[in-house]
Amino acid sequence: MTTATVSVGARLHVGFQNLSLARERLYGGIGVGLEEPRVTVIAEPAADIATDDPLVDRYARRAADVLSVPGVAVTLEESLPRHVGLGSGTQLALTVLTATARAHGLEPRVREHAPAMGRGGRSGVGVATFEEGGFVVDAGHPTNRFTTEPPAEGDWTVPPVVARHDLPKEWRFLVVVPDADPGRSGDDEDASMRAVVERADPAVADEIACVVIRKLLPAAAAGRLEAFGEAIAEIGRKNGVWYADAQGGVFRPPAGALVESLESCPVLSGVGQSSWGPVVYGVTDVAHAAEAEAAARDALAERGLEGRVILTEAARTGARVRTDDEQR
Repeated sequence: MTTATVSVGARLHVGFQNLSLARERLYGGIGVGLEEPRVTVIAEPAADIATDDPLVDRYARRAADVLSVPGVAVTLEESLPRHVGLGSGTQLALTVLTATARAHGLEPRVREHAPAMGRGGRSGVGVATFEEGGFVVDAGHPTNRFTTEPPAEGDWTVPPVVARHDLPKEWRFLVVVPDADPGRSGDDEDASMRAVVERADPAVADEIACVVIRKLLPAAAAGRLEAFGEAIAEIGRKNGVWYADAQGGVFRPPAGALVESLESCPVLSGVGQSSWGPVVYGVTDVAHAAEAEAAARDALAERGLEGRVILTEAARTGARVRTDDEQR
């Protein structure tokens, strides 16, 4: 019997390049894979599905069906906070898929099977960071494929990666997870996204394109922290213009208050909200990490919020996979 352990870090989602139906390609995710926090699962072959977590059970059943195996026993060792903006659904689905495949001596073919797992339908960032980590920009989807109703699960392909860079090892990402209502997910997220897309201003997409090409990609390639931070902050705010009606402002409460506080911290740049929040992030370097962490704790306290503060590197590799007889 083979035991497979799979572990991967969370991801930050900075925003999309375009949400307007007036432009040729839709979505186009921008994000970063993180080393921490992580999701870790352990899987063994089984005659049926065995797990004590309902969401793991759902993904294990899909994985067994996709891989044509009889079953799998899955233990959730570490979990990401769910629906807060860290990509918990995609990273959990892909860890379960990969662990199930490896436990049965199979290759998971993550990018190919992600749609059947219900992942990668809009943004390809989570799939790409699961594969290789790093800072990622994906190509999005042809706009003519957009429909008012979501496509059937599996009736899409994961958008290809058009740019990926390892970020400098001395950079640190500050991640603030306030104790607040979770962000949108599932049918609620689908409905909100459709409403945003149907009225999105195409001029915002044109502005984002300029930031991506002229500032973000050069900064990522050259490892220029300040320019990188300025670019992701600008892209996040422009995305917030699209989402303002759906989430109650450029940033959803209480993320907006935390962003406002952290923007005044001189050692932080790139302050923004990940996905639908409430996670807020910023970029600093190892020399100023302690000061940035203290600023985050002060920001939570000033707003009367409890929460978790994490300092982490950008991931430089994808998921870690270990079986009884090999490690990679």
